[in-house]
Amino acid sequence: MKILVTGCCGFIGSNFVRYMLNKYPDYELYNLDALTYAGNLDNLKGVDSGRYHFVHGSIWDEAAVTELLKNVDGVINFAAESHVDRSIENSRPFLDTNVIGLQVLLDAALKAKVQRFVHVSTDEVYGSLETGDGKFTETTPFDPNSPYAASKAAGDLLIKAFYKTFGFPVITVRPSNNYGPYQYPEKFIPLMITNLLTGKPVPVYGQGTNVRDWLYVGDNCKAIDLVFHKGREGQSYNIGGDSERKNLEILHKVMEIMNESGAAKITGEAAFKYVKDRPGHDFRYALDNAKITAELGWRPEKKIEDGLVDTINWYIDNEWWWQSLKKRLAAESEGFWK
Repeated sequence: MKILVTGCCGFIGSNFVRYMLNKYPDYELYNLDALTYAGNLDNLKGVDSGRYHFVHGSIWDEAAVTELLKNVDGVINFAAESHVDRSIENSRPFLDTNVIGLQVLLDAALKAKVQRFVHVSTDEVYGSLETGDGKFTETTPFDPNSPYAASKAAGDLLIKAFYKTFGFPVITVRPSNNYGPYQYPEKFIPLMITNLLTGKPVPVYGQGTNVRDWLYVGDNCKAIDLVFHKGREGQSYNIGGDSERKNLEILHKVMEIMNESGAAKITGEAAFKYVKDRPGHDFRYALDNAKITAELGWRPEKKIEDGLVDTINWYIDNEWWWQSLKKRLAAESEGFWK
């Protein structure tokens, strides 16, 4: 099988490429990536060049997309602008990629009669749970609260329209917060790890009481693989980690692990600082996995405690990968990421 995987020089996509090439020795993957700030060729350093092909370009480049779709059996779309804080600063790139880019990709895939199209969305389209009760299901109405989430919700509706109008074989997946190797260090967990490794305090929004459902990226890759091969056309699937934690709980666990190993260069109360809360900050995300478990037999395998240890060790062992990225973040921002 030949698959077009878009945006795979980013975090989740690069992990997915490695996973698929390892699992399916007869598959070829074509990665179309625009190499925006979070796209990094080093994320796929050393992969099998005989079965992996990188193409520098954007999903809103109709000519490039049309050419690539001539020889593939399916599409998995990871391409997205995905950082909430950046969407608050400037929402235009999020609409360009997450809506218009998706529209170009869908139109071209429809014309090429692609056999299967999986779109990677987010749990943030559902909005916020304001109490500790309940979980989002696939039928929960959309209620996005950030420009990023709104752009992804618009993309999901476009996916649905292509299925209803054209019978196009699309499927949407909505993972919860991913973590693991190769995650850009502006995101919460790698920001924590790399700040503690370099002796800088970790910024925490508000009082650190916001709750997220954490999913190890390897488990997410397995779920997307299952959905691509066995999921029902026209459906959406939640992919939750079953690991709800307050942000402050995650921070304390990371600090504990790194303090025990002696990796942290800053400890105690000096290791973090509370900062002004994000505008419109969602309180809690939690996904109900009943559908994907019942239909495809998937459930998360990696416990959050084990996943954090593995992730911390990866960042300790791969300082070459993140040091230059940290310098770039520090240069561009006097705020949260610094």
